[in-house]
Amino acid sequence: MSRRLARETALQVLFQLDMNGEGSEVDNIIHHWAEEFAVPEISIPFAEELIKGTLEHQEEIDKKLSELSEGWGLKRMGNVDRNLLRLASYEILYRSDIPGRVTLNEAVEIAKLYGSEESAKFINGILDKIVASVQKTEEKL
Repeated sequence: MSRRLARETALQVLFQLDMNGEGSEVDNIIHHWAEEFAVPEISIPFAEELIKGTLEHQEEIDKKLSELSEGWGLKRMGNVDRNLLRLASYEILYRSDIPGRVTLNEAVEIAKLYGSEESAKFINGILDKIVASVQKTEEKL
């Protein structure tokens, strides 16, 4: 299974939904992008889970990102950066089966492909704070 392709597909769908405000046709949009990126059938459920989970928790994720981004409101962020941060934050905060550092590294690599020159560094800085906060919470338990 190619999780990278699933993540890239999820980013494309979240980006489109963010830009166009489309929400009712999520499944159709997912399958369009899965075809566009030639995502193997076995990877599509992971992309769907990432997209739907991110959308379901977007309010909490956006609040967390706003708190951690210091001077960078969500609307001020680049569209790719904002949606990649949302996607990776969902994985880190709500998918305990995926190590936070793995998600962070994947997000940085995807940022290098789709973001600006500064995207990878920006995303790394914010996601590092989220990973650290999750690790602190887990240590307290």
